[in-house]
Amino acid sequence: MGFSTIAIHAGNEPDSATGAVSVPIYQTSTYAQEGLGKHKGFEYARTHNPTRLALEKNIAALEGAKFGFAFASGMSATDAVLKLVKAGDHVILGDNTYGGTYRLFSRVLVDYGVEFDLVDTTDAVNIERAFKPNTKMVFVETPTNPVMSVTDLRAVSEIAHAHGSRVVCDNTFMSPYLQRPMDFGVDIVVHSTTKYLNGHSDSIGGFVALNDETDAEWIGFIQNSIGAILSPFDSFLVLRGTKTLAVRMEAHDRNGRAVAAFLAEHPRVQRVYYPGLQSHPQFEIASRQQRGFGGMVAFETGSLENAKKVLESVKLCTLAESLGGVESLISHPATMTHASIPLEKRQTLGISDGLIRISVGIEDIEDIIADLDQALL
Repeated sequence: MGFSTIAIHAGNEPDSATGAVSVPIYQTSTYAQEGLGKHKGFEYARTHNPTRLALEKNIAALEGAKFGFAFASGMSATDAVLKLVKAGDHVILGDNTYGGTYRLFSRVLVDYGVEFDLVDTTDAVNIERAFKPNTKMVFVETPTNPVMSVTDLRAVSEIAHAHGSRVVCDNTFMSPYLQRPMDFGVDIVVHSTTKYLNGHSDSIGGFVALNDETDAEWIGFIQNSIGAILSPFDSFLVLRGTKTLAVRMEAHDRNGRAVAAFLAEHPRVQRVYYPGLQSHPQFEIASRQQRGFGGMVAFETGSLENAKKVLESVKLCTLAESLGGVESLISHPATMTHASIPLEKRQTLGISDGLIRISVGIEDIEDIIADLDQALL
């Protein structure tokens, strides 16, 4: 079956009790049992919920995975995956990672004995050199947040597997419509479902997709033991979102390309970060492993003063954290999404005070460009 067919139908069987086409919101904490040890597959809602189960089947199918687990946020999903490593283990982490992921490593996991090194994963040689005898995981984002660096997933997977290490990819920016990391050897995929999978800026959630049965058993055990589960209502909202994922991502991709091209020619823009531009250093890799380039664009204005003027002058684009909604969102990574990363490290990565990130929505492209144009005057 094709992607859109899977998105609409996987996990979305008509309700057996009523025939409802949309999976109902099973807003219950527990389930009646016919007798001791006799139930209908559901005992307690932290452990299993029919609405959440439908979503887990749906997104797992979209990623080409056997197993899927829905969590209360993208960070709780990432945290669950990192419980596959233990004290004394070493993790190679992409250096241009989301600020919350960096914070989890640098402020939490180090206190529990997990070692990590930040590595520029755009060059596979750097990954090879970073391996230690105790390296158990390579964790990458591609494209990265916010400067849109791209990692060759097949290359990193081959290197990691030769060392007996897992590869984890945060696929939030692309969604499974534009990129399926497991097709290139990645072991585990994580998402913030808050973003493109939901697509409507009205739900917080996270997801883990994987194929290894032993690792899946452990992730399921962690999900149940810690209880950072996605609620029935949020599961319903994300299921609604994935049904239109293909058409939304086509629109985001189309608008993203147009905005990037516009900004690349604008005299007040010093640099544009977008893997769909041929000037992007990993354009060829992105073209090979992605179905498109998406709606995330970043650009350099040259100073905090210039960035502030643009951010406070936009009228259609909304100044806000997050991304992936149908509406265009604009943000300032240095003080918002990546404020937890030390200043010196931000500057090294190109996350300057003049950098602006846009999550290009699916409004009429002429209106988006007109708004940016007037804000850049």
